[in-house]
Amino acid sequence: MDLGISGRTALVCAASKGLGKACALALAREGVQVTIAARGEATLKATAEEISTLTGQPVAVVAADVTTAAGHDAVLAACPNPDILINNAGGPPPGHYQDWRREDWIAALDANMLTPIELIRRTVPGMVQRGFGRIVNITSSAVKDPISVLGLSNGARAGLTGFVAGLARELAPTGVTINNLLPGPFDTDRIRKVVEARAKKEGRPFEEMWQLRMKESPMHRVGAPEEFGAACAFICSSLSGYMTGQNILLDGGAYRGTF
Repeated sequence: MDLGISGRTALVCAASKGLGKACALALAREGVQVTIAARGEATLKATAEEISTLTGQPVAVVAADVTTAAGHDAVLAACPNPDILINNAGGPPPGHYQDWRREDWIAALDANMLTPIELIRRTVPGMVQRGFGRIVNITSSAVKDPISVLGLSNGARAGLTGFVAGLARELAPTGVTINNLLPGPFDTDRIRKVVEARAKKEGRPFEEMWQLRMKESPMHRVGAPEEFGAACAFICSSLSGYMTGQNILLDGGAYRGTF
């Protein structure tokens, strides 16, 4: 299927590994000119080389902490007029609500709510002017199905979701769409940290808890990052222009709600 985005430009945040990398790879395979951002320069460059080798597409890199004001400036200097913006940042650490202080909440909000909003604010005008834009925020299935040890993430990402719900409708006539992709368990470092926290809380071995986590999924497995990247690429495509303001779960059927 031709997604109709060859030649477009994309900025993908937190893309040196995991789900961000999978999105960057999927977009590059569609002929998109991708700029990837992350803090670790060595890993970032290695990822860019890997994506370029697999796709034949040049990949630009910018090493920056995208959760900071300096990071916002750096990534937008590297890719000032993206047609596609993939907002992504590592989630806050798991823990207990009694242990979280104001600075913990501010850090969570900066990373998972305020940074995406700032990048949206600064890139949308150009998208509107060109008559095309695709913004995908990688949030979490916890937005719909909260996980107690991820309270910082639950709160910050839910705040972003509320903001997007209003803005997406405002931008709907302009050709710019904003959607949220809500990953459940995927084969990334993040899920292992969550399982480790659960194992520690319950005083059980990690491997035992890992196998239990697999059994809890209706598919008895975690998702492959490539599956996530493919879904992201479709949402960014010219074929998805009638989809906006949506929260799209990719969780292997784990969420049991009807709606």
